[in-house]
Amino acid sequence: MTAQQIFDRLWKGYTTQNPSVQKVYDLFTANGETVENDHIAFRTFDDPRVNIEVLSKLFIKAGYTYAGEYHFEDKHLYARHYEMEGGPRVFISELLSKHFSPFVQQTIKQCVDAIPSELLTSDELIFSGCNWLPVSYEVYEKLRQESEYAAWLYVHGFRANHFTVSVNHLKKFTNLQMVNQLLKDNGFRINDSGGEIKGTPAELLEQSSIRSEMIEVEFAEGVKEIPGCYYEFALRYPDTDGKLYSGFIAKSADKIFESTDLVKK
Repeated sequence: MTAQQIFDRLWKGYTTQNPSVQKVYDLFTANGETVENDHIAFRTFDDPRVNIEVLSKLFIKAGYTYAGEYHFEDKHLYARHYEMEGGPRVFISELLSKHFSPFVQQTIKQCVDAIPSELLTSDELIFSGCNWLPVSYEVYEKLRQESEYAAWLYVHGFRANHFTVSVNHLKKFTNLQMVNQLLKDNGFRINDSGGEIKGTPAELLEQSSIRSEMIEVEFAEGVKEIPGCYYEFALRYPDTDGKLYSGFIAKSADKIFESTDLVKK
């Protein structure tokens, strides 16, 4: 599979499950913009059967190489990002299960145990969604008390958590203030955790995101509405050598993770 084929499949699943992100994309194109992806992000567990090492193999086969690592101590996450010339960055994070209760650890083990063995070694894993159906709303809520990340992953499984519009490639909406105002004017909710814009020009990266839309999920207890996926926006600045910064800022990404938090309207 080429990188483009991978991203096309991921985009299809992402927009099908989360219609609002397609509406955002269409909003930009309706304003004459060409949307380029800055990066695509994924979530997983640290179980060696599905960890970052495993999920990254598909991208490495497509030509990507390791480019950096990040630690999120408060949320107990570890992440790496990968790059390929001409392609969007790939950001993969994993939940560090040892920091959580026996309930969380056991739930994770049960989930991974339920994945068919042939899928664990297949290129299809990253497209496969939730492989441990049915999911329980009671379990989801209990996980959410410890980690929104774990709860989201329990329900949604393996899929793109978010795509990211490269503001550097936009012609009309050239900064995040303009991007955020466009989104708010059209009824989208900005993730304001840590401020609407995370990062600064001095840090060489500014980011913002809409909050995940609420989508209906079939639980064992019935249909419930929970957060799905979100869309991010990134503006990168040149370093002292004139080259655009290509990494990520952990303290900013920490707040971007909260785009999938369940918040009251």
